[in-house]
Amino acid sequence: MRASLAYTSARILMFIAALALLYLIGARGLTLLALALLASGIVSFVVLSKARDRMSSSLTGRLRGVRERVDEFRDRLDEGASVEDED
Repeated sequence: MRASLAYTSARILMFIAALALLYLIGARGLTLLALALLASGIVSFVVLSKARDRMSSSLTGRLRGVRERVDEFRDRLDEGASVEDED
């Protein structure tokens, strides 16, 4: 959770910085938003690669734990169903 929050916060801050910089340059309206999204996306792709990797591994670990619990639950359901079939 902490890695996801850090990455998301950094992305938002980069977008705001790009927005402010482009506004000072003279971009306005929808063009300002589009350019800020594009610029912050490109910069964050390069600058935040390590943070993105940390977030990805954190989410993968969490999903792996959920997957194990789902498999365990499925096994218990199958076991219960097979006992009922024997009756």
